[in-house]
Amino acid sequence: MKSPRVKLLRRYLVAGLLIWAPLAVTFLLLRFAVNVMDKTLGIIPPQYRPEELLGFHIPGLGVILTFIVLFITGMLAANFVGRYVVGGWESLLDRIPIVRTIYGGAKNFAEIVFSDSNDSFKQVLLIEYPRKGLFSLAFQTSADLGEVQARTGEDVVCCFVPTTPNPTSGFVIMVPRKDIKVLDMDVDEALKMIISLGVVVPTWGADRTPELPFEEPPAA
Repeated sequence: MKSPRVKLLRRYLVAGLLIWAPLAVTFLLLRFAVNVMDKTLGIIPPQYRPEELLGFHIPGLGVILTFIVLFITGMLAANFVGRYVVGGWESLLDRIPIVRTIYGGAKNFAEIVFSDSNDSFKQVLLIEYPRKGLFSLAFQTSADLGEVQARTGEDVVCCFVPTTPNPTSGFVIMVPRKDIKVLDMDVDEALKMIISLGVVVPTWGADRTPELPFEEPPAA
């Protein structure tokens, strides 16, 4: 049986770890992102780079340059000439066997995640998966399923069920709309819950959905 001192020591160590671990991960990921974006300074001729003009390196200048490049690229791609150039570039990539598969998949994923013109990854769903009586969090990816819709004979929704703690992998399943429960939680909240193995549970007020069949369990 552990002594009170050992329990207290363990409690303090765990509390300290819960403070520093997220900070360390956040710092490392941000530093990695900044270092990657700083490499965009390589497109500037060496004699005109900030470190050559100023005599020292300033971390983060690549972030500003990256945003500028993205903004100018998007502005050019939005007009007629830009769309023509992008279309020709994509047509060229589509003729290269392996490249077209990788580029096409990456483009479709980016359009789904970053576009505001569709409902993909905008709602958190609760579905009975992998069997009846067991529930899993899922994200709606599509509701217009063409042949799948016709052959099932039901109003089905395409759902992505992420794995934990890595939500970038998972399963694509077709679920009848009548078997889907739409949750109030945001996508970010659901991702936190998945990544934390269910430890981080989003706060929720039962008054937001008064027609629930069960009462919310009392706090422990």
